[in-house]
Amino acid sequence: MKITFTGKQQNLTPVQERKLATRFAKLSKMIERRGEKDAQMVLNTERHLQHAEVRVNYYDHPLVGVGSATDQFAAMMEAVEKLEKQVVKLRARWRDTKRTAEGKNEAPLEPAPTAKAKTKAPEPRKKVARAAVKPNGKPMTAAEAMLMMDEEQDYLVFSDSETQKKSVLVRRRDGRIDVVEP
Repeated sequence: MKITFTGKQQNLTPVQERKLATRFAKLSKMIERRGEKDAQMVLNTERHLQHAEVRVNYYDHPLVGVGSATDQFAAMMEAVEKLEKQVVKLRARWRDTKRTAEGKNEAPLEPAPTAKAKTKAPEPRKKVARAAVKPNGKPMTAAEAMLMMDEEQDYLVFSDSETQKKSVLVRRRDGRIDVVEP
């Protein structure tokens, strides 16, 4: 991360310089995904207070951390700390945002893949040919049939409550489930 200082900077001790460099290195790890970023540190003095302001552009979002203290080093550390909090909050918001397709009123038939499923190759399934039919033959929806299907079953025959016809749930090798309708 390239850091540009503007304003009158007081001499920092080597320990303070290392602490500041460590904080900027931590911030750099969080921010720099696509190339090196620039940070501007603006230093001001107002009577007995020292003001520090850090500015960084992060995915077209201008982030600003402001700190004030009687000591310039403390003000700079406070500004970097506030900037770190903003980056963490922004990353959490992007990570937690879910996008749903509009116009879909039904629940999906397939369970959403987990993070482990994406990184791990699917294991080959045992060739078990077992079927299950609801004992009383009561019609049910595809979602109810999915709940009744065991992990060991490869398919499940059920009477669909919407179409009043027999349907089959088939488990694919990757673990997802398909509905076969006549």
